[in-house]
Amino acid sequence: MIKVKLEDGQTLEVDEGKTAGEVLSSNLSKKQRKRLILARVDGELKDLGYRLEKNCELAPVFMGDEEALEVLRHSTAHLMAQSVKDLYPDVQVAIGPAIEQGFYYDFNTREPFSPEDLTRIEKRMKELSKKAMPLERLEMPIDEAISFFKERNEPYKVELLEDLKMEGAETVSLYRQGEFVDLCRGPHLPDTGKIQAFKLLSVAGAFWRGDENREMLQRIYGTAFFDKKELKKHLDRLEEAKRRDHRKIGRELELFSIEESIGPGLILWHPKGALVRMLMEDFWRQEHLKRGYSLLFTPHIAKRELWKTSGHLDFYAENMYAPMQIDDVEYQIKPMNCPFHIAIYNSRKRSYRELPLRWCELGTVYRYERTGTLHGLMRVRGFTQDDAHIFCMPSQLDDEIIEILDMTLYMLQVFGFSNYEVYLSTRPEKYVGSDEHWELATNALRRALEKKGLEYEIDPGEGVFYGPKIDIKIKDCLDRSWQCSTIQVDFNLPERFDVTYTGEDGQDHAPIMVHRALLGSLERFFGVMIEHYAGAFPIWLSPVQARVMTITERHDDWARQVLDILRKEGVRADLDLRNEKLGKKIREAQLEKIPYMLVLGDKEVAEKSVSPRTRRGETLEAMTVEEFVELLKRQAQEEKMGGVTSPGNSE
Repeated sequence: MIKVKLEDGQTLEVDEGKTAGEVLSSNLSKKQRKRLILARVDGELKDLGYRLEKNCELAPVFMGDEEALEVLRHSTAHLMAQSVKDLYPDVQVAIGPAIEQGFYYDFNTREPFSPEDLTRIEKRMKELSKKAMPLERLEMPIDEAISFFKERNEPYKVELLEDLKMEGAETVSLYRQGEFVDLCRGPHLPDTGKIQAFKLLSVAGAFWRGDENREMLQRIYGTAFFDKKELKKHLDRLEEAKRRDHRKIGRELELFSIEESIGPGLILWHPKGALVRMLMEDFWRQEHLKRGYSLLFTPHIAKRELWKTSGHLDFYAENMYAPMQIDDVEYQIKPMNCPFHIAIYNSRKRSYRELPLRWCELGTVYRYERTGTLHGLMRVRGFTQDDAHIFCMPSQLDDEIIEILDMTLYMLQVFGFSNYEVYLSTRPEKYVGSDEHWELATNALRRALEKKGLEYEIDPGEGVFYGPKIDIKIKDCLDRSWQCSTIQVDFNLPERFDVTYTGEDGQDHAPIMVHRALLGSLERFFGVMIEHYAGAFPIWLSPVQARVMTITERHDDWARQVLDILRKEGVRADLDLRNEKLGKKIREAQLEKIPYMLVLGDKEVAEKSVSPRTRRGETLEAMTVEEFVELLKRQAQEEKMGGVTSPGNSE
């Protein structure tokens, strides 16, 4: 007999070897038993068929529980693979994990899957779901599993198993549903009947194991929910995300482009996009100067030896571009700005009286990203970091981190992001520096978060090789997370570059170096903003704030005078004097997401006024040009003071 402690506090004595499902079912109502899908054994999710062999704590997991969603999606991936094998027996299966918004499965097939194929597969999934086939876990010796999948002509499973064997595995787990058997750790739902609300979304190419030298597979993406209403909400969000796609809007509004003749992942900023970027940069610089930062500019390339000293060639080489030979010396284009800032620090002896030193740079860096991972502005090969480095004494570290957090949250709010998730990333497997330094740095970051009262999660092992970090992921209007802000504590680079300051005792001491980016890369942040606002930027960031438009030619002279006044007052305005219907002019300005249209007719000419109309379709009372300028500037200032937290879909 073993003792099983249930969620309600009671302890049962049960026969060793009983399944989790059997024990739980005996203590649940009929209605609860129908919704029971998984068990939590000592905090770990397990199949209901998991056999209890020692004293443990046991809790039920029901359909709809958030923690079960990943398992549902993984089980749906298996159901999709079974359906593909039923319809296309010669297809070979690779891997099929759950991902953040759904699942995918990779297949090797002679012909790419078409939209019609996805419809057939989804129909077959529904048929198999109705059969409510059990998902049975099998334990098998690894050599037997290798033979099993060889007989079934599944080379990708064989390769995975052979790797596991090399790592010392003796047995593996498989899951069977009907005639379909897959290599998998689990856990899974009890049967396919629990899989009902799902949708196949798209198909894309994917190299086996992400290796460009391996074969290209077909990857089918899908999503699944426990509730059909939740599925519909998700599909509606996906449609809204398509409408807001920054690549589509960027092309329509002529903000940026990526040209094959230039190269993938390299951004061309068009006049309107460049103007928004300038506004972002100007605000960024002003705020940094207010807070005691100094501006730096550094080169785009450096001797390869610099990157050896920094450790980037040891830890980051796969993300760096190949070296170039100049005057018999190897140079490399920079993936980071840090070593340059250190060189400026080391250009003369520093004293403790100068610290903290806060240096910032909008520095463009270049990193090699695999072609398949590039995505508009969100993942590029050349980008500008809003970078900064603080050199400080250990006694100053806590205060500096708190100051950075204050500035970060303020900047995000101004740009319209008030929802975010905070993570404290700890030491990875591959790292440099002493454990003592890592602990000191991690504790400093933790104290700052707690002093600010910020809720955070530990992200174990996700620190950078030289130190722990705080990551802030902003939430956009569709509740999607984007990694932007980061604060990293570094003892390593000061040591590698022999960075010191003269202390109060007259001796040399190593400063602590804090790396931080508030917006991340300007390209990525701009892409997030495009989607967050659907291209309808707040007034202070709009490349064109007002368009002056006339009803007939006789109003043109006043229109030119209005434009001249606006531009002298610093309003970003343009003019539409085309011989077109007013309705067409207004519609085109709305499509261009211009905040205000100033319509001029006989009345406006006679009264020397303007009649503003917003991009939402609201018509304001006629006013003088000066009154309009005051209105626009007041609204822009209010946006910058409080941020724009509700970008309307109607825009």
